[in-house]
Amino acid sequence: MKFGVVVFPGSNCDEDMIYVLQSIMKQEVVKLWHKDTDLQGCDFIVLPGGFSYGDYLRSGAIARFSPIMEKVIDHANNGGYLLGICNGFQILTEAGLLPGALLRNKDQKFICKNTYIKAANADSALTKNLNLDKAYKIPVAHAEGRYFASEAELKTIEENGQVLFRYSDENGNLDDTFNINGSLNNIAGVMNKNKNVFGMMPHPERAADNALANTDGKAIFDSILSYIG
Repeated sequence: MKFGVVVFPGSNCDEDMIYVLQSIMKQEVVKLWHKDTDLQGCDFIVLPGGFSYGDYLRSGAIARFSPIMEKVIDHANNGGYLLGICNGFQILTEAGLLPGALLRNKDQKFICKNTYIKAANADSALTKNLNLDKAYKIPVAHAEGRYFASEAELKTIEENGQVLFRYSDENGNLDDTFNINGSLNNIAGVMNKNKNVFGMMPHPERAADNALANTDGKAIFDSILSYIG
C-alpha cells in the first residue's frame, strides 16, 4: 500500500502521520506538496491536520483550491481512498467530497485534549476491525470542529450509515454531556456514500505509538490495512 500525505502551508500534523504510517505501520509513504499535480501512484491519500493557509476565510476554504486538490478530487471520484483528519476533514467538506460543514465549537474556544469516540458502524475501512462497544481514547485539537448539516442532509447521512464515529464517554455512552464541541448527533467523523472518502476531527496518529502510552488510534490504522490490504 502506498500512502501520499499532502502538505499545505500551515500543515502541522504531516510528519506525525508520515511517522505512524512509515515507522509503525511499515507502509510506503510519500509527501505530496500542495502545488504538485502528480499523486505519484499513491493508493491512499491523506490530508493531515494543521492550519492550512492560516485558517483564513474559513478552515480549509483556501486549501480546497490548491493545485493538488484537482488530482485529489479525481482520485476520490474514481474510487480512490482518501482520509482527512481535522483540518483535512474541513478541506474535504469545503471541496464537497464529504457532506456537511465544520463550524466553530459551541463554546467558541480551541479544544486540545483527549476525548473518547465510538465507532458508529463496522462497514468502512476505518472501522471494520473496531469493537463497536469500545470507546477509543483519541486526542482532538480544533476550534472549528462542530459538525453541522441540514436536517435533510443529516437524515440521509444517518440512514445511509455514513457516520464513522461519535463522541462518547470512556464507557461508550453517547450522552450530549460528552459532546465536546456541539456536533449534531455527537458526530466526530463521516464518510461519503461510496465509502472511500473519510473525515474525522480526532487525531488517531497522535495515539498510535507506545511511547505516548496510548495506542487506541493504531487500531484505526490496523483496520485500514486489513480492509484494503
